[in-house]
Formats: sequence, C-alpha cells, structure tokens
Amino acid sequence: MTTAAPVRLRRRGNILEGITLGWNVVGVAVLAAASISAGSVALAGFGLDSLIEIGASTVVIWELSGSGERRQLVALKLIAGAFLALALYLFLQSGAALALGHHAAPSPAGIGWTAITAVAMFLLAAAKARTGRALGNPVLAAEGRVTFIDGLLATAVLGGVLLDDLAGWWWADPAAGLVIVYYAVREAMHILRPGSRQANNSAGVQ
Repeated sequence: MTTAAPVRLRRRGNILEGITLGWNVVGVAVLAAASISAGSVALAGFGLDSLIEIGASTVVIWELSGSGERRQLVALKLIAGAFLALALYLFLQSGAALALGHHAAPSPAGIGWTAITAVAMFLLAAAKARTGRALGNPVLAAEGRVTFIDGLLATAVLGGVLLDDLAGWWWADPAAGLVIVYYAVREAMHILRPGSRQANNSAGVQ
C-alpha cells in the first residue's frame, strides 16, 4: 500500500460516514413523525436505530481522525454499548406492545422512507466493508456491519408494517421490533468477543 493510499481510504471512510450521518439525521425526524402518527413500535424502534447509527458514525469519524489501538478499542466498545442500549429499549417496548395487543395505524411516509433507507444502507454497508478491509480498520469494518444491519432492520420493519397494514397482522409490527433486538445483541456480542478485533485486523490486511 502506498503512502497516499491510507490517506485516500480514510478520506473515503469519512465521506461514507458523513453520508450515513446526514441520512440518519433526516431519518430520525421522518420516523419520529411517522411513528407518532401511526403508533408503530417498529417505526419508533427503527428511528431509535437511526440515532444509534448517528452515534456509531460519529464514533468512526472520531476514530479515523487519530490512530492507536486504545482509540480503536474505545470506539468498538462505544458501538457495542449502543447496540445493547437499543436492544434493551426495544425488548421492553415490543414486549409491552405484544402483551397489550397494540394496533399500529398505516403510515405511508414511514413505509416509503424505510424502503428507500433499506437500499441506501445496503449500498453504504458494501462500500464501508471494502474500505475497512483495504484500510485494515476494525472500527470502520464494525460500523459497516452496523449499517448492513440497519438495512436488514429496515427490511424487517417494512415487512412488519406492511403485514399490519395489508393483512391486519397487528403482532407483525412489534415482532419486527424483536427482530431488531436479536440482531443488536448478536452484533454487540460479536464486537465484544475476545479476538474479534484481531480477526478484523487480519482480514483487513490480507
């Protein structure tokens, strides 16, 4: 790798994170309005996930501005902690919605935004994965998985909202929230598992 290559890759990583950050800032506002009007647990959870993604992108931008193993470790722990906070909130909210038999109302705005977001997040995740591997940066690689999961969650939430709206399956909306819980906990455990950071580093330099 030439001397200029890491600089170029870091710049690309910052651009990708900047796009993700901006997208999710808009998404928080759109999903907040949609979830309130629809009373949707899944949309509210996905809005919270957008807040988590904002925090994760901010952590990566901070990490890319410096260097050092300790800085990377702190950044990875912050991302994992954000995942666990999201999982706890959604577990409680989705469980309450299922227990109470909560019915969400249709939300065209939420459905449209979630569908567009799924496509955007998958594209951004692929670009982050390539850049993280080329740079050998486990933080960017981990945040790329956050973005990929964001795309998966958007797809799950979209399915839950549509099933609730079109088929009357009221339980599909909070069930989609529980899908987010599963993926959030799984990804946090992956980040915190001993040796995962070293494995990421090795994959990045191959």
